[in-house]
Amino acid sequence: MRTRPILSSELDGETFKSYYYLKEELLLFCKQVGLQSTGGKESLTERIYCFLDTGKKLRVTNNKKVTVDIGKITLESVIEENFVCSEKHRAFFKEVIGSGFSFNVIFQKWLKSNTGKTYSRAVDAYYNIQEKKKVAATKIDSQFEYNTYIRDFFNDNKGKLLADAIKCWKYKKGLQGHNRYERKDLLVLDLDIIK
Repeated sequence: MRTRPILSSELDGETFKSYYYLKEELLLFCKQVGLQSTGGKESLTERIYCFLDTGKKLRVTNNKKVTVDIGKITLESVIEENFVCSEKHRAFFKEVIGSGFSFNVIFQKWLKSNTGKTYSRAVDAYYNIQEKKKVAATKIDSQFEYNTYIRDFFNDNKGKLLADAIKCWKYKKGLQGHNRYERKDLLVLDLDIIK
């Protein structure tokens, strides 16, 4: 088994991309070499990949959207342009839906792509999303590799412990290549190489 290399300027882009690095490691590397350290894990990865292969330091422009304060939110209020999940919005939805409300990713995307519709429609959409989640597994965005791995582990291994899943994940992320769960990852549970 090849050990995961330390993230440094000595790596080439392809080797870098073939291993798993935590966002904290990506941020630290960006700061060490003078790369912009804003954005999510995917954009940090692309910036580092470009730097390691070409030496170029990509700049990210800040396209901050202007938000509009619509005042008091009611069911008849219209979802504003450039919607941002604020405490004001959270308070409104908790009041209407109940204390169990939370901004899940699918609902946030719905809100951002339905400018001009009423908050009454948003409440209906929230309930529909919650019903669909009961029936089908929620899609996990690509940057959440750990979450995807753990879910797939448990789908294939009913009755195993979270500690088993984490041990397999730690083993897998240290390997070169993809970080998706495979049944062969279970071999690490019989070995005493990962704590």
